[in-house]
Amino acid sequence: MIKVRNNNKILLYKNNKIELIKLYKNHGRVLIIGEFMNNKSVKDIKNIIESLDTTQYLEYIELLKNDNRKSVKALALKLAKKLDNIRREEERLEKINIYENEGYNNGYLCIGGIDEAGRGPLAGPVVAAVVVFKRDTKINGVNDSKKLSEARREELFDIIKEEAVDYGIGIVNNEEIDEFNILNATYMAMKKALNCLKDKPDYLLIDATTIPGVDIEQNPIVKGDSKSISIAAASILAKVTRDNIMYSYDEIYPEYGFKSHKGYGTKEHYEAIERHGITPIHRKSFLKNVL
Repeated sequence: MIKVRNNNKILLYKNNKIELIKLYKNHGRVLIIGEFMNNKSVKDIKNIIESLDTTQYLEYIELLKNDNRKSVKALALKLAKKLDNIRREEERLEKINIYENEGYNNGYLCIGGIDEAGRGPLAGPVVAAVVVFKRDTKINGVNDSKKLSEARREELFDIIKEEAVDYGIGIVNNEEIDEFNILNATYMAMKKALNCLKDKPDYLLIDATTIPGVDIEQNPIVKGDSKSISIAAASILAKVTRDNIMYSYDEIYPEYGFKSHKGYGTKEHYEAIERHGITPIHRKSFLKNVL
């Protein structure tokens, strides 16, 4: 075990871990910062950094900055940037809980966030989801699904379902979209999602719309999928669910490229329709100029 004095504190290096404690009198041998750093290779320091708890970053950044090696100073800069990103994410997560916390402070007991995916494509369903979290839920990375990579959405999909008090997913197919129009079909999908919940919410946060015929207090929030954690989570559930449906359709109709464009009106998609015609999953009401 090595003990390193730094601003009236001791950093304990033991088993590749750094533990910070207050410095008391009569501790054992204490090494100066420079000696500690000079005794460690850059590879060793990288291994130590990987084992750090985020609460230890600031203290260790100071140690790295005092090293004469450029490569170690670069590690200090890299760790400082990582700490800055963590703090910014913590601040963002506080902000996207504002609407939920306002609702709870106003006496609501069950708050759900709703969003949809797939209003614009030429083929496939429209999917809506609702998510209910307990108060002050924070999940790193939860954001508007469009701002996330596919891999990150897939990862968060499972985390959200685990962390949610309740969630529901509603799907309305292309035939119903053609029959009732896309706006009404979207409302239908949202109602289906609500009907999947175990308990009826008493307050809904929705991305820039209100659902007609639902006797629940609603708060439409412009760009809500970036401002509310429950709406953002719903956008992820809806997007991942719909993408997976389109992947299954890609296996049935591989010549249309649904795996890549998810049914949206890309050049590739229009060319496929021109060559092969439409499939049973296409929205005829969206293709009147083509048919």
